[in-house]
Amino acid sequence: MSTISLPAPDRSPRLREALLAASFTADGLLDLLGAPAYAALARSETVPALRATRGDSPLDTLVRLFLLQHPVPSERARAALPLAECIEDGWVTHTADGEVRAAVDVRPYGGPEGQDWYIVSDLGCAVGGAGGIGSREEGVVLGVGGASTTLAGITVRTPVASALDVGTGSGIQALHASQHATRVTATDLNPRALDFTRLTLALSGAPAAELRLGSLYEPVGTETYDLIVSNPPFVISPGARLTYRDGGMGGDDLCRTLVQQSGGRLNEGGYAHFLANWQHVEGEEWQSRLSSWVPHGCDAWIVQREVQDITQYAELWLRDSGDHRTDPAEYAERYDAWLDEFEARKTKGVGFGWITLRKSAAAAAGNPSVVIEEWPHAVEQPLGPAVQAHFARQDYLREQDDAALLAGHFTLAAEVVQEQVGLPGAEDPEHVVLRQNRGMRRATKVDAVGAGFAGVCDGTLPAGRILDAIAQLMNEDPVLLRDRTPQAIRLLVEEGFLEPVAPVN
Repeated sequence: MSTISLPAPDRSPRLREALLAASFTADGLLDLLGAPAYAALARSETVPALRATRGDSPLDTLVRLFLLQHPVPSERARAALPLAECIEDGWVTHTADGEVRAAVDVRPYGGPEGQDWYIVSDLGCAVGGAGGIGSREEGVVLGVGGASTTLAGITVRTPVASALDVGTGSGIQALHASQHATRVTATDLNPRALDFTRLTLALSGAPAAELRLGSLYEPVGTETYDLIVSNPPFVISPGARLTYRDGGMGGDDLCRTLVQQSGGRLNEGGYAHFLANWQHVEGEEWQSRLSSWVPHGCDAWIVQREVQDITQYAELWLRDSGDHRTDPAEYAERYDAWLDEFEARKTKGVGFGWITLRKSAAAAAGNPSVVIEEWPHAVEQPLGPAVQAHFARQDYLREQDDAALLAGHFTLAAEVVQEQVGLPGAEDPEHVVLRQNRGMRRATKVDAVGAGFAGVCDGTLPAGRILDAIAQLMNEDPVLLRDRTPQAIRLLVEEGFLEPVAPVN
């Protein structure tokens, strides 16, 4: 594991300038490597990228040096970097045969508005992201991976005064937050992670964050924030062997504690976003388990994206740490320990997903909105706007009884299409499906009334008037139709197919 001498504040901009001048950026990598080799890197496959960087341009040199961790001749490194400063500051080192080798991973990362950012992490922990790095070193700091980009994508990005990144790692969440938060605080139990976060922010040209050492919320005491984000060490394991992934508490207690204690650290209207694992326990509904995690005063939207049985889960994380490449007896012993842990806790599976909280007056008054669902299907990132819209819809629905819904005006959400499902040649479809092509990409079955209603919602007429017209066309009793339809309207609004609007004059 590398020991880093932190760059002087006035020298990070010079290194950044050299990286940009060589087009060592996300776009520059794609242009140099081509799509197949670029995609292979995400799978931890480096051979295509090595073949694509046989030239001697500064970009070839930087890709081989920082991204692929191959030594390069000193003269090539000097042509691409302020080499003397980089050696003095600890970014690179001389090898015994006179070449230059990277001391840290430096990975170009494209910001949401086209920013050229860099994520700095331990060697071997950037290519391919967080999965399968094969490291069993206690203090290792990971680079950007699928989990971290997922969390960045689901986070609501409205301007805020203060943001807190719990368990910052290499600093990717703090980097995102620095673009819309006046003050960013980043914490971690691992002091090396705070060093890497400082490097990531400095090399990306982002404002510095307030860095604090400690576990969970201990470093911030009773301070409150407008935004909390955390990609914690959520792995449910027998012990806390690896700081970057193992929570060190029994079962899913770390994730539960992190979520439950966030309520007292959120300002009114503030959001908290977490990635988490949770146990599926014999004789207990997983939804009930997660519902008990939601702190008082908060609304919640919890989405389970995947469930693994205990053998799949143990094998995944044993491979992640490279244990499958150890002595077979040692591997079997560790595997046995995982299964013993699950058996003792009556765990039959492990769920993975997202937890979003929002502090609200309605929840504080005893009327929280808590939505817990399973959604393993493809979504369109970034989902931050969809998350914000979800809570806005919950606010609206809490205030509307059936009569208010029928008096309301709605429009069909953008990118919603209708599909008719049935046998070819049939006169009428078996059923109609409304499908979203954006955000959560939901699909829902509707009857003829629901399809007709959604199709004419343009904000002009109130819902009740539309139903009256449908009743006349279909020879139905308008009173009965008004009675039975509000629940269907409520569901279409809740899932984002219909959007409430002010009346169109």
